[in-house]
Amino acid sequence: MSISAARSRADDPEIRSHAERKRAEKRAAAEAIGVDADYIDHMVETFYGRIREDEVLGPIFAERIADWPAHLARMKAFWRSVLLNSGEFSGNPMVKHLAIPGLDLGHFSRWLDLFYLTLREAEGHPDATALVGKRARMIADSLLTAIAMRRDGLAAGRAGEDLPHV
Repeated sequence: MSISAARSRADDPEIRSHAERKRAEKRAAAEAIGVDADYIDHMVETFYGRIREDEVLGPIFAERIADWPAHLARMKAFWRSVLLNSGEFSGNPMVKHLAIPGLDLGHFSRWLDLFYLTLREAEGHPDATALVGKRARMIADSLLTAIAMRRDGLAAGRAGEDLPHV
């Protein structure tokens, strides 16, 4: 499909209305199990507090993040976009992670372990833990696979299969 055809489809009121309905349904389903902006704020604050104290991941983040309030605000926008389909995040997490030398399965597994711990401690509804944990694992898998494929080629296409599950 050409760019102009894609633009005209995006301008189609019926398509736009359908997309807005789907976003609203996704947001309502998440909020029904307690995944709302307050949940995301608490999760991000708690999780990155753990990251900053972690002996493995803390130094990696400390080298790259000088303004923690700005980073936390950005991560909250990211997770609201992922979980509530808010559309407010713009950026390219893949490029940021590809630029970090030496990231491997151990780093992403540790990231998920801390993430899952945060989810379990904040758990109000088990479906919320499952939903958010599944999305986090998909993101970690995607980032790890891209890093491994860049380093090792197509043979690394399943790099994230051994990542932990929530």
